[in-house]
Amino acid sequence: MRKLIYSAAFLYVSSVLVAAPDFKITPVPDGKFRIFKKQFSQHINVYGVRVFGTEKTPPVKLQHVAIVLAEYLDNNEDGRPDNPTVHAELVRRDAFMAVAESERAMERLDHEVFQNAGFHAGQGQFATETNPGGRRFDATLEEVLHLITHVGYANAYPKIFGERPGTELAKCLDLARGGYFRRVPQRYPKGAWFTYDDHSCDYGCQCTEYLYWAITSVLGAQQAKHRREDIAHEWTLYNRDLVRKHDPGIYKLITDPRYMLPTRLPDGKYEVK
Repeated sequence: MRKLIYSAAFLYVSSVLVAAPDFKITPVPDGKFRIFKKQFSQHINVYGVRVFGTEKTPPVKLQHVAIVLAEYLDNNEDGRPDNPTVHAELVRRDAFMAVAESERAMERLDHEVFQNAGFHAGQGQFATETNPGGRRFDATLEEVLHLITHVGYANAYPKIFGERPGTELAKCLDLARGGYFRRVPQRYPKGAWFTYDDHSCDYGCQCTEYLYWAITSVLGAQQAKHRREDIAHEWTLYNRDLVRKHDPGIYKLITDPRYMLPTRLPDGKYEVK
């Protein structure tokens, strides 16, 4: 098991004192989070963003999700989330990761319970796709980033990262797909470099997926030979140089220091300096 680094660093978010995470697994807390006890038994607090695990979720997998979340939020590892505005949105909206032991277990969860209790900002993940090792991609890099951009950035900067037509992100998306498509087209135009074909993914979902591909490609997550072969049907700009050359709009946006997006790919090790 990876050695975890503990820290006593603190920061203020919306007048609430938040401790830097120690990645200890605790029972699901009482109060407004009590509703999660019906389906989850494990919990980690990462700068006020919650990570819940089912009873059968391996603890090491739950901790890995929490560590990657901390790495994305505090990319320079100084004990404070890099973008306070985005972080405040995540905390205000009660953003959470829901980690189940398998895809089947995730499907068995009653998601309406959370939604009826006012928890709408959740992202699911399976333990089986979490840091799997070998040649398989660690889906934590994707699912955690989805939570941060969809709940945090889209609401903190609605005209820039908003997931609807007309935002700066959406303009880049339309260019990458070869045009504006409210629904997934039967066939993308020749020359499109983002060709996600899941028909259940609406326009907002397409924005989320596109931003994930761009950010992680710039950070180096997609450039291994086997990986770029796996994703070629959906995304072709698999490294920083390709994104910068062929999609300069999104490259400029995600590397703009004003938005304090991650500049380093999480590696599953979080150590407050």
